[in-house]
Amino acid sequence: MPYVFWTSVTRFGEALILLPAAMALMLWLALRLRARRIAFAWSVALCAAAALTAATKIAFIGWGVGIASLNFTGVSGHAMFAAAVIPVLLRAAASGMPERWHRASVIAGYAIAFVVAVSRVKVGAHSWSEVAAGFALGALAGALTLRTGRVPMVDAPRLLLAGTAVWLAAMNIGAPPSPTHGWVTQIALVLSGRAQPYTRDDLLCSRPGGAGNAFPKLSRPDVCG
Repeated sequence: MPYVFWTSVTRFGEALILLPAAMALMLWLALRLRARRIAFAWSVALCAAAALTAATKIAFIGWGVGIASLNFTGVSGHAMFAAAVIPVLLRAAASGMPERWHRASVIAGYAIAFVVAVSRVKVGAHSWSEVAAGFALGALAGALTLRTGRVPMVDAPRLLLAGTAVWLAAMNIGAPPSPTHGWVTQIALVLSGRAQPYTRDDLLCSRPGGAGNAFPKLSRPDVCG
């Protein structure tokens, strides 16, 4: 696939694009008595997954906590959000369809989320271990949500579906780059008291006289020199 394909696909994992769509669906579910349980479960699972993802990033950026042998610097947020949100969105969109389509919609959602996860490696943002962790965490959050309760057999409002589709498409094309990584970096620096964040190079290469000595030096002449 051409690089432009991956840069376009990867945006479907951005929190600032997916979360408003998820919140709109949560509100619709919560307004239906039989679906309040699943709306609450989804919000809790999504918040917990987001908190864990942020914690791994803060731990690395602020304190250098990572796994050099796996090239792991923190859970991929894009992969996590895609796997936690897209399957539930598609399942809700298929709520008024025959039951045989319900499982297919969830499988399609996870397939799309998987492509988003792969895109993070293709655009050079994450390693395979990071996207695997993100996809697994998000998939768990989505699965727990769908296991908690049933989405009512009710046609989702056309305005909600159309609005969600337009939002996702428009934001993918026209939205500025997501600032969430910058926010996490600032939080990590404030909490750790460091002036500069730890980087992937610090993980892969030991730094004489610094905290980087805690990381095993890998055979990466392109990075370590």
